[in-house]
Amino acid sequence: MTDFQKLLEQMMEQSHAMARAFNPALESFQVQGFDKLMPTMPKDFMDMMWGNAFNKEGLDAKTRLLVVLAGLTVLGAQAEVQFKITVRHAIEAGASQQEVAEVIYQMAMLGGIPAMTRALKLAQEVFKESEEDSE
Repeated sequence: MTDFQKLLEQMMEQSHAMARAFNPALESFQVQGFDKLMPTMPKDFMDMMWGNAFNKEGLDAKTRLLVVLAGLTVLGAQAEVQFKITVRHAIEAGASQQEVAEVIYQMAMLGGIPAMTRALKLAQEVFKESEEDSE
């Protein structure tokens, strides 16, 4: 085991000990489904926060969220909760499912096919949830 691996293992054990100290239930906390607890912000709020509050001539909320999706995809879509929340927000800001998919496909050249595949899977889960909610 390298020094780095030992340090990482020690840090992980310290974080588990801290979680146990705060709340024993946190030690086994799972993030799956956590994205459903976060409400989707209305488009007007997102435009105010990200679209035109700081730079009236800059990117709108939809474009900013699609850029975030691109970055999350290139990183391998490892932050599942954040990825799903961003997809939901992008759709609320006016992005179509096709635009979301197109951004993800485009990132295959930078992040690789596995990253694209994972991101598409997560986006499809959000699309399916949205369709089920609208029924």
